Amino acid sequence: MAGESEPEQDYQKNFDLFRDCLATVLIEKVSKPQPKARRRAKATSRGSTTSAPASAASATRPNNGTSVSDSNLEPSPSTAQDTTAEDLADFIDYIATEIYSSLPPDLQTLDYYIWKQDQKDDGPLQSRYTLPLTSSDVSSALLLPTLDPSVAESLHAYGLLREATQEDLATLLTPALTSLLESVTAVPPAPSASKKAAQEAGCELCGRDWVPLTYHHLIPRFVHAKAIKRGWHKPEDLQNVAWLCAACHRAVHRFASHEDLARYYYTVDRLLEQNEIVQFAKWVAKMRWKGR
Repeated sequence: MAGESEPEQDYQKNFDLFRDCLATVLIEKVSKPQPKARRRAKATSRGSTTSAPASAASATRPNNGTSVSDSNLEPSPSTAQDTTAEDLADFIDYIATEIYSSLPPDLQTLDYYIWKQDQKDDGPLQSRYTLPLTSSDVSSALLLPTLDPSVAESLHAYGLLREATQEDLATLLTPALTSLLESVTAVPPAPSASKKAAQEAGCELCGRDWVPLTYHHLIPRFVHAKAIKRGWHKPEDLQNVAWLCAACHRAVHRFASHEDLARYYYTVDRLLEQNEIVQFAKWVAKMRWKGR
């Protein structure tokens, strides 16, 4: 933004990253697609499948105070889903703002170059922010005592914390803060025309182009050898990827195992044939942050 100083730009950049990391954690809490036991699918001449197994519950936020730990979340009506997505986006924006403003200033503007210089100088950051973070790290080093208790209370009221305690809050925030720290201290990637084009096009499932994208191996790397050995795919297909937002990426991996992704859901079109994925993508697509 014009007129912003470099520290202000770093703060905003890191805040945007944190909000996305936190959103991914909270979205995962409120949307848990549960796959049904699948029937055996017919194989094509390549060993691939002609139809994908069906899965069960659609992804949506629980209403009326239902705990997010309840199983088999049922899809709500379209109007209710619209309100839920908008409300959750506003809620995440509020929670992210409250938490981020309470983080240590050195974390708010940390980047790869500061991290490497600190490492070279044997500075304090390396000991304070040791990856992977634990919940005790978050409680002692990252969450300031000045954090408003209403944050934990709000998360508890929303069904995202079992109890409105510092311990439960630290446990919830640990993966989000770990993702933030991993992102800001990672080696900056080389410019990529394909990634730029993908970002402009948006997530291939939900279409959002205002959140960072990651690439999803449509045939997971963990089963590449098995996919070739059993004739599910040709070697040249193993590197096929889809550009997904973090929330959709996590949802895909919760939806099916690596092996089932390789055998049945190895294209974006096949993923979008599944009602659970479609409903989740439609729901999360409605989440826009204020000011956009």
